[in-house]
Order: sequence, then C-alpha cells, then structure tokens
Amino acid sequence: MTLLALAVTGRGRVDPDEPVLRADDDALLRGRAAFETLRVYGGVPFRYEEHLDRLQASAQSIGLPPLDRAGLEEATALVLPGSDDPDRVLRLVWTGGPGGESPLGLALLSPVPAWIEEVRARGARAISLLGIRATAPWLLPGVKSTSYAVNMAAEAEARRRGADEACFVDAEGIVLEGTVTNVWWRSGETLYTPSLELGILAGVTRAALLELAPACGYRVEEGSYPLADLLAADEAFTSSSVREVMPLVEVDGRALGRGPAADRLQQALRELAAKV
Repeated sequence: MTLLALAVTGRGRVDPDEPVLRADDDALLRGRAAFETLRVYGGVPFRYEEHLDRLQASAQSIGLPPLDRAGLEEATALVLPGSDDPDRVLRLVWTGGPGGESPLGLALLSPVPAWIEEVRARGARAISLLGIRATAPWLLPGVKSTSYAVNMAAEAEARRRGADEACFVDAEGIVLEGTVTNVWWRSGETLYTPSLELGILAGVTRAALLELAPACGYRVEEGSYPLADLLAADEAFTSSSVREVMPLVEVDGRALGRGPAADRLQQALRELAAKV
C-alpha cells in the first residue's frame, strides 16, 4: 500500500514515514485493534458516519477504550484529498495502545489499487475455502479487527490457485462471505446474499445495495444458502467499499454467466456516491 497521507489523533498530520505506534502497542503484539476501509469519491468519504458507527461497535466488541470519534473526524479532515483528485482509499484504525491504556486513532489515505478495474473488466475468479460461522460472541461476529492473518492467508491461497478471491464456506457447506467482501448471486430477478445472522460482516456497501436493488429491478432474499445455490446461479458478484461491485465469472473452476445485475448495481452505487 502506498501511503499518501497520515494523521494521528492528538498529533495531527504527520509524515507517512514517521513512526506513530509504540513497539508494545496491542495492535502490533496481539492484533487487538479495529479498523475501517472506505472509498473517497470527489474528496468525500462514502457513508463515513456508518463506517464510524461500525468502527465504534468493533472497538466495543474487542474491549478497546471508547472511540474518540471527534478526534478521528479531525484526523480524517486532515488527510482528505481535494474534490478534483481521483478516488482514494481511507483507512481508519483505532487501537488501545500498550495494555489498552493509551488509545490512538489513525487516518491513512492511499490510492485505489489499479488492479480493481482490471479485474472488474474481465470478472473475478474465486475459490471456496473452509470458514467459521462466527455466531458466538468470543468469535467476534461482524467485527473488523486487525487480526486479519486468516483472511490474508485465504487470499494468498486463492492467488496460489490462480484465483482472485476466496469465499468462506462453513463445515456444512453454507456460504458465508469473502475475505474482504460480501457475497451475492442472482437467480431470475432475485438476488441472494448470506444473512448477518451467520456472523458475517455487516458491509456498508452491502447495506447500500439492499437499498438500491429494488430500483434496479431486483428483490433481495437474505438467508442461509449452500454453495450449490451459488454455483447454479445466473450470475454472482461480491461487494465491498473499495472493490465496490465485483462480478464473479468463476467459482471453484465452474464458469458463471456474467449478467446485468452486477453492472446495474455498480452504476447505481456510483450514482449514489456522486450525490453525496
């Protein structure tokens, strides 16, 4: 990741090459920190308040000190690009510091990875990997923490097998989510996506698509679905704040048709972002 700008709560904007965390910070030693990643369109972070709400909820679930919301908002303002700049990626991090006694917030600005539009143009390939249904509180359902090693290992396995994405499926074959995405598919005029009751992340972009789907001509069903349903779908795609709506053209080596829903929803999402 190329870091374009960095700001720290209580310190303001700092040089991206300057160290800002202590070596004994829990974020480093235990992966005990929360984060959010979102797109910035025309200098405006998309659904910023919703991301802050989720960051606050994640911090509470992990047992971190209360979120310094005002401090993070100030830090964010210091790194935002101009309205004429290209889309950017904003990452917010909240850590309790050493022993959870010195909380700290970071706002990091970086470019949107170039590969995203390249993969969107051809469609992404995915594999299914065993995942855990995080329904118990100690499994941190719906939490975005910096303990992301499993997700990154799954992405690395997908790349090793020649795929772009990994989709977690539990031991019973129920589709959960991608490593950094929510999963969708279409059969006829109905869109299907795993329910939040499965312990998956409540994606902010997922919520936006739930709002946009009816106007695009689709109804949505949320539930518990086997991988076989996804593989038999007319089309499939993933959603996330940075990747937006990404068509899936292959899952576990099985080709999927590229249909209209992903493109319609991607256009609707961009139009929604432009109104902010």
